[in-house]
Amino acid sequence: MSDTARPIHTPWNALRGFLIGMAELVPGVSGGTIALVTGVYERALDAASSLGGAFKTLVVGPDRAAGFRRRISDVDWWLVVPLLVGMACAILFAAGTVEHLVAANPENARGLFFGLVAASLVVPFRLLPKRKNLAVDIVSFVVAAGVAFFLVGFASSGSIDSPNFVFVFVAAAVAVCALVVPGVSGSFFLLAVGLYSPTLQAVDERDLAYIGVFALGALIGLFTVVRVIRVLLDKYRRMTLLVMAGLMLGSLRALWPWQGGAGSDDGHGALLAPTDPLVPILLAVGGAAVVLILIAVETALTRRRVGEISSSS
Repeated sequence: MSDTARPIHTPWNALRGFLIGMAELVPGVSGGTIALVTGVYERALDAASSLGGAFKTLVVGPDRAAGFRRRISDVDWWLVVPLLVGMACAILFAAGTVEHLVAANPENARGLFFGLVAASLVVPFRLLPKRKNLAVDIVSFVVAAGVAFFLVGFASSGSIDSPNFVFVFVAAAVAVCALVVPGVSGSFFLLAVGLYSPTLQAVDERDLAYIGVFALGALIGLFTVVRVIRVLLDKYRRMTLLVMAGLMLGSLRALWPWQGGAGSDDGHGALLAPTDPLVPILLAVGGAAVVLILIAVETALTRRRVGEISSSS
């Protein structure tokens, strides 16, 4: 695509960013999946890689200023700027509404999120390379699921009232990894560690200190943790995807709709038997259906692009 043609697509890139931002607000719906469906996934990763390389050159490069200008000019700004603007608009204007709905209807919200995340397990399994060692695969998946299930048990409340900023920084760096692997939700990770509601509330109330720390952690994660995961996916793709799938499965403990403990209506305490299960179950089924539809659309678009490339070559 030529540079003169790129501005024409700027409004569409802003809309893509808005959809990705909305997806990131909902645990279980991956922004990476939406990026794939809207056709900007690989371009966004390339742009993030170029940005990371530019800042790395600025810090450790032999000719820092000139190297930084050269690398920064390689960034697809016609994609990055409208994409970020769209994401910011979605997060700033919708965070309060989503947080209120979750706080006011904890069982129903967890039922919806349970279905979203459970269906998202399909994604890492679909991306697996051919089977190599079945025993190692099973052990990796089961151990990762067990570890996640055990660790989620320590989150005895649905949210942390006054989270430490160091914890917020680290959590943001890890949550941003959802941009790398479609089907892995950063919001779900925040929910599992008790930072989902505090983060949405901070955005809704314009808590600049919290937002600044979170944004800095996400930025550092984008340039460091994300690069590590990309290396792992390149060199140990099957193992990495199985571990991610196991972590997602084990973390579903946090989303079982009927929970008790710590005097909180939405705590991650003891798992209770279903009470008035109809609405949470219906929401779980509906959430799963949404994710499966997105996956089907993504698959159809991917096959179409592959067919177009094959026919043109």
